[in-house]
Amino acid sequence: MLTSITESIFCCLMGKTTSVVLPVKSSDGKPADGFEFVEVKPGRVLRVRHILPERSATTEAQPEAGSSVHCKRKITVYRNGQLVIENLGDVLHSEILQCQNGDVEQCSTVEVELSDYTTAPSSPDPKPAPPLPTSDQQKPAPPPRRRRRRPKRTVLIDTERCISSCKGMHSDVALFFIHGVGGSLHIWGSQLDFFSRLGYEVIAPDLAGHGASTAPQIAAAYTFYALAEDLRAIFKRYARKRNILIGHSYGVSFCTFLAHEYPEQVHKVVMINGGGPTALEPSLCSIFQLPSCVLHCLSPCLAWSFLKAGFARQGAKEKQLLKEGNAFNVSPFVLRAMMSGQYWPEGDEVYHAELTSPILLVHGMYDKFVPIDEDQRMAEILLFAFLKVIEEGSHMVMMECPETVNTLLHEFFLWEPDNSKKGMVTMVTAIQTTADEAKPPTVANGNSSTGTLKVNKPLNK
Repeated sequence: MLTSITESIFCCLMGKTTSVVLPVKSSDGKPADGFEFVEVKPGRVLRVRHILPERSATTEAQPEAGSSVHCKRKITVYRNGQLVIENLGDVLHSEILQCQNGDVEQCSTVEVELSDYTTAPSSPDPKPAPPLPTSDQQKPAPPPRRRRRRPKRTVLIDTERCISSCKGMHSDVALFFIHGVGGSLHIWGSQLDFFSRLGYEVIAPDLAGHGASTAPQIAAAYTFYALAEDLRAIFKRYARKRNILIGHSYGVSFCTFLAHEYPEQVHKVVMINGGGPTALEPSLCSIFQLPSCVLHCLSPCLAWSFLKAGFARQGAKEKQLLKEGNAFNVSPFVLRAMMSGQYWPEGDEVYHAELTSPILLVHGMYDKFVPIDEDQRMAEILLFAFLKVIEEGSHMVMMECPETVNTLLHEFFLWEPDNSKKGMVTMVTAIQTTADEAKPPTVANGNSSTGTLKVNKPLNK
C-alpha cells in the first residue's frame, strides 16, 4: 500500500487549490444524474454515484445457483517471524489446485517470512539426514525431522462458501467501486458506464475530502479508521445479498476491511494495484510531512511527477484524463492528512489470509508505485487469488485500458467453481477484443493462479 515517497507522489494527484470542496446540497433522494449525498455522520456528507437499472418483474426472483466450497486452512505465526499456511481438506483443493493428473493433494503448505517479500525461508531444520553405513540390507534414509516450535499465534478457518455467477440481471447483486487517495469516483467512469449498461447496480462514493464530499478541516477525519467507518455506513446502506467490492490502490485496504467484516455479504473482491498484504503505517520521510502551503506551491511539480509515474504513456489522452471530471482536485491539507492517517496495524498477512472470498488481482506491468512483487506476495497469502497482469497498463490501468479491465472484471463476476472435474478450476481469461495472446493461468504456491495479459500496442517510453 502507499507508504513510500513515490507512492505519496501518486496520491498527490494535485493539490491545485486550498479551498474546501463541499457538496451542493445534502439530500436522501436520488437526483436525475445518479448522484446522491449521504450523511454518514453529523456534518460528514459523502457524494455517491448510485445507478439502479430498471429490471422487469421476471428478473426480480432469480434463484442463487453456485458451487459450495469448503474453506479450511490453518494459519500459524511463529516467534521467529515465520508464517505457515496449511490448506486442509479435499474439497478446497479440488477447487483451486490444477494437478497434472487430476489428483488432489491432501495438504498444501505456504511458508513465508513476514518481513521478506522476495525470498522464501529455509526449512526449520535444513541439515539433511546423516548417511547410513553401507550394508547389504541398507534401508532408505528417513525424511528429516522438523524441530518442534512453539507458535506465537494460530488461526483456524473452517467454513462453507457458496460461490456463484453474478449477472447484471440478478437483483441481489451490487458492485461497489472505491477509489484511492487523491482520486474520486470519476476515475471509475468507464467501469460505471459499462456495468450499468449490463444491468448491474453500481455504487461509487467519494471519500471524505475528495470529489464533492465534505472536507473537514481536522486531520483525525482522514485516518484509516474514520474513512473505513464512512465506507461501512455506505456499504450497509446499499448492500444487497451478494456484493462485489472493487478497489484501487489505497481503496484496496478498505475492500479488505469490508470483506473481513462482512464475509457473508461480500461475494467477490477485485484488487487493482493494491500492493502487498502488509499492515499500514505512515512514512516519516514522506513529502506530505511538509506544510500544506509548501505542498500547494509544489503542486505543478507533483502533478508532472504523477503523470510520469502513474501512466505508461504521457500523451494528450492521459493529460485529458487528469482534467476530466475534476477527478484529482484535492486540497493539500487533505492529501497530507490522508497520508499521515494511513495507520492500520491489524491489516497484516494473517488478516489477509483469513479472507475466504474469491479475489481477482489486477496489476499494471508499468506501475511505478506498486511493484509486481507485492501483488505476487498477495496472491500467495490469499486463499482464492487470480493475478492478472496487463502489460501495457500502469498504476491507473482502469483509465488507460478500460476495455481490458472491464472484460477481466466481467469474466470474474461470471466465474464460478466447476465441481465436475476434480482438481480443476475454470476461469475464462481470453480477451478477444483487445488482446491477441493471453497466457493460461498457472498455479503459484498451491493456492493462486497467475496470468499475464499481452496487448499488441507499442509503448511510448
